[in-house]
Amino acid sequence: MNNDQKNNPLHGITLETILRQLVEYYGWDGLGDRIRINCFLSDPSVSSSLKFLRKTPWARNKVEELYVNWLSDRNLSL
Repeated sequence: MNNDQKNNPLHGITLETILRQLVEYYGWDGLGDRIRINCFLSDPSVSSSLKFLRKTPWARNKVEELYVNWLSDRNLSL
């Protein structure tokens, strides 16, 4: 394994997996409360959210940060 990725909790996890797990845990409303972006607030779907997040680095970073914190809060390891 590449040493740069050894401690990266996101290594090997797709954006879709991250999004689906966060939606399952928080729901769209909870996700929209935590990250105020329209793709979570107005008629949300996994497909439209992925499209937006893949084009918008700052929003993707917020989602990834929330996911890492969510894992850390639960002491979940990958």
